[in-house]
Amino acid sequence: MSRAIVAACGMLSCAAANCASDEVGAGLAEGDGTPDASLADSGSDAPLEDAPSRDAAPFDATPPPVECTTKPCATALTSTSVGDAQTVCALLDDGTVACWGANDQGQLGRGDDAGAVDSATPKRVVGIDNVVAIARTCAVDKNGSAYCWGKGPYLVGDAADVTTERTPVKLPLERVKKISVNTNVGCAMVEDGVVCWGVNTNGQIAPFDGSDRSMPRPPQTVALPPGAKARDIKVSNATLVALEDGSMVSWGASPPLGRVTSLSPDTHPQPLAIAGITTAIAMEIDNGCAAVSGVGYCWGAGPPNPRNIVDLSRALPTPIALPEPVRQISMPAQRVLWDPNRGESLVPNRGCAVGVSGAVYCWGNNTSGQAGDGTKDHAYEAVQVRGLPAPAVKVEPLFDATCALLTSGRIYCWGSDFYGQLGTGNLKVSSLTPQEVLLP
Repeated sequence: MSRAIVAACGMLSCAAANCASDEVGAGLAEGDGTPDASLADSGSDAPLEDAPSRDAAPFDATPPPVECTTKPCATALTSTSVGDAQTVCALLDDGTVACWGANDQGQLGRGDDAGAVDSATPKRVVGIDNVVAIARTCAVDKNGSAYCWGKGPYLVGDAADVTTERTPVKLPLERVKKISVNTNVGCAMVEDGVVCWGVNTNGQIAPFDGSDRSMPRPPQTVALPPGAKARDIKVSNATLVALEDGSMVSWGASPPLGRVTSLSPDTHPQPLAIAGITTAIAMEIDNGCAAVSGVGYCWGAGPPNPRNIVDLSRALPTPIALPEPVRQISMPAQRVLWDPNRGESLVPNRGCAVGVSGAVYCWGNNTSGQAGDGTKDHAYEAVQVRGLPAPAVKVEPLFDATCALLTSGRIYCWGSDFYGQLGTGNLKVSSLTPQEVLLP
């Protein structure tokens, strides 16, 4: 597959790149988990055949280590978006968490005294330490306790409710390894498997049983297919789990389910038809991505239409053409903005990936310079980010900004700074080139 297919297959509908069958591209009406005859199984067990060819030599997908030679130093990076509001958080090498950007829903975790004021100056989240993993606005400490802040389905006693917390709250879960939460659903990897809680609209908590789907539910164990255990987990409108054998399973809404199904939504965790070893997964509302044996795949929602029929033209995982094998790939959620002249307008998709060399590549929407090539020109092909002083470990593409964690433990961001998401201490000072985040 040529690099030119990036525009057709990585950002737009994928229809011209033979990425999905006519059956998959058909409309899928909102349902209750019952079969939809328009989406009969069309060979979903077969590996995708249009993946870019790679050398047969084993691919080492292990991210390079972060070497904290100077302080302050970050070891992990994550981000979250509530609407257009964008927040970035980093795990520091002293076991604390620092956040910057939007704070309208308490995403900065600075307590009630901080109000809802956005901040371009990274500061530590109050009340948590000894943290070993972060995801959006949640953290897991070395004892297996989980804490969350901002807007989400947070647990109160044995119940779950969608609330806004400006100070981290400890969830009544034990032996947590990883956690992923959006505004309505939370899932955690625990010692005994996977548990999920929150609003069951898309069947991510449990199969539909006739009860009110809009009522938040307490944690329930999700029955994964027999075999390998969970290794990583991501939650959006669907839930995606990477297993220890390198495969993936998903359940929930389609898109971003990432597989062919006759159910809408599909409440049963089932494998995605991708051959290879999955090393990194990502999900943001209506988009999913995964790095599989060095190939970056993405999938998700197609453009809106007047009849309000779900567009499945991007529903199946599609390989993104990039200059080198990748360790990690991600896309932010689709955005629909109001254009006074045309009504609703879909903002072009975008994404970023980290290559095996540590180079960062971005493509798609670049109206704020978020592609990192020093321009605001739409990136029809993947462009390499310029000005990063060290190889990258991870990249976080937001709607109109991008951040990257480097092997030096430093973080650089570029693009829009409307919410302070560049972390430079200067609110609403955007940049076409990477700027170092002022970690505390």
